[in-house]
Amino acid sequence: MSEPLPAPPVAFTEFPALTTAAWQARLARDLKGQDPAVLRWPLPGGPVLEPFYHREALDALGGPPAPLPFPARPWQNVPALPVPAGTDGHFEIERAVTSLAHGAEGVHFELATASAFDADYLAQRLPLGATFVGYTVAEGPDELLARLAAAAPGVALRGFLCFAPLLGPEGGTPPQYAGALRYCVALAQTWPDFRALAVNAAYFGNAGATGGQQLAYGLSTAAALLATLPDAATPLAAVTGALHWHVAVGPSYFPELAKLRALRRLWPTLLHAYGLPPAAAATLRVHAATATWTQTTLDPHTNLLRATTEAMSAVLGGADSLSVGTFDSLYAVPNEFSGRLARNLSLVLREEAHFGAVQDPAAGSYFVETLTDELARAAWALFQQTEAAGGLPEARPLVLEAVHATATATFQRIAAGKQVVVGTNRFENRAERFAFNPKKLLRSAAFDTTRATYPSEVLRLATALHFERRERKTRQAALVLLGAGVNRHIENSFWQSLPALERPELAASHPDGTLSFLFSSPEEATLMYATPEQFQRFARFLYRIPVERQMFMAPVLLSSDLATLQEALRVFGFQEMRVQGYTTEEVLARLQGR
Repeated sequence: MSEPLPAPPVAFTEFPALTTAAWQARLARDLKGQDPAVLRWPLPGGPVLEPFYHREALDALGGPPAPLPFPARPWQNVPALPVPAGTDGHFEIERAVTSLAHGAEGVHFELATASAFDADYLAQRLPLGATFVGYTVAEGPDELLARLAAAAPGVALRGFLCFAPLLGPEGGTPPQYAGALRYCVALAQTWPDFRALAVNAAYFGNAGATGGQQLAYGLSTAAALLATLPDAATPLAAVTGALHWHVAVGPSYFPELAKLRALRRLWPTLLHAYGLPPAAAATLRVHAATATWTQTTLDPHTNLLRATTEAMSAVLGGADSLSVGTFDSLYAVPNEFSGRLARNLSLVLREEAHFGAVQDPAAGSYFVETLTDELARAAWALFQQTEAAGGLPEARPLVLEAVHATATATFQRIAAGKQVVVGTNRFENRAERFAFNPKKLLRSAAFDTTRATYPSEVLRLATALHFERRERKTRQAALVLLGAGVNRHIENSFWQSLPALERPELAASHPDGTLSFLFSSPEEATLMYATPEQFQRFARFLYRIPVERQMFMAPVLLSSDLATLQEALRVFGFQEMRVQGYTTEEVLARLQGR
């Protein structure tokens, strides 16, 4: 059998070069005369992306940028393991052992109560000198690190520590934590593969911040740490060497990829401002995690698809380590099935898609290089504005207000259908059978109400709860707190279906500053509203909580016998949301597309 003839080499020079004008003419022809500008894509709070990019885009950047200093090795697959409050972590440590035996290269313990975590048991079950382990704590970072060092004497730990107090990320918190953080830096100085300080930009990302805000406020967090922690015993170089970044990655593929690349461009600029050499920036480590902000309760298997594109953006953007969230974390207890899927997602990207085989694969792309540059410029400008306002923690109220405004705008876009969430506000599974009990989920204190889709979800869950109660014909009634954001969701979703004359009436029935409720009895469901103060007094009355008890968090779901709840609603003055000519159930049916 004869050998096949070798294929002639192919070079791009063999193809005729096309000018930008030629591309524009082709676009105009394909668009049948429409202006290609109609294809522009404005990012929320960020740049406007053009329909196409050509070689002139790199000329505008001063020529092709140099490839970014990506990790020397492929990213580490580091599953996150939440450890509930008050538990010793034995269950999660055993899960870590299983994960490490089945493809994980590290683990990330998210500790609700660091003081209860059994560091000795961890050291017995895992070789800490050879295992990459991350720890996120809300209190006592110095105490935890000291116990870990005592549990493995003489061992150089690997991994990271992220201190995430309730008030905000490191650097955005009051200075009382400075001593604890300095202790962590000093203790970890002899551990070259451990980062004891985190720039927790994920704190902002999971609250609804844009990519530019996440970068800008992360830089402000880092600046606060670099400005406040160094002292006679803790040099600036030691603080810098202890820093690493935590970033939340959303499903918008190219912007999220460019966000991580922009971070690596901005980091040397910040360190230069503190007189540090470029070599100090070259050791930057970035830990990425799939965003909790974008997870959904409805049609939850779509979370697997979101996690896939989020993980791809993270690793192509240059993350050093990656935590992929489980698709059912919003309603299910940790389990091996969803944990294995999350762990294997990262393995498929590396072992089968070979994403770790190329350094900075987006380098030279007209589009991605331009987007990287625009995100970096926008983030740096916002960072400078924040620093001019006093920096963190002084500017913290302004920062949180800006993030809240961004999140509110997202809620409104989702409610109006302008931002698609597959399975929640578009392409819904109308025959969905929930894998959880809506009543228990709404009552659970652990149910995450801060996510982008919560206003849409809680209305669906509350309605499902009503129809279930109606079918059972129980004499119980329930009041489900839908929240302030659902006012806008109802208004935006139902607005276009009303005659113009009735729209002012709908707006009047949703006063600003009020909370929405669904009152559900066996016979009917009624949308209502009240002030937050009314709801607190109502909940205290219903559950007999004395006024003297200052700390009381009213649950999302209140239930009682029908007569008591009806009388309480009358006494406390909750108002029905009335729309002329439509019953509440008709409104609910329209909102759910039924």
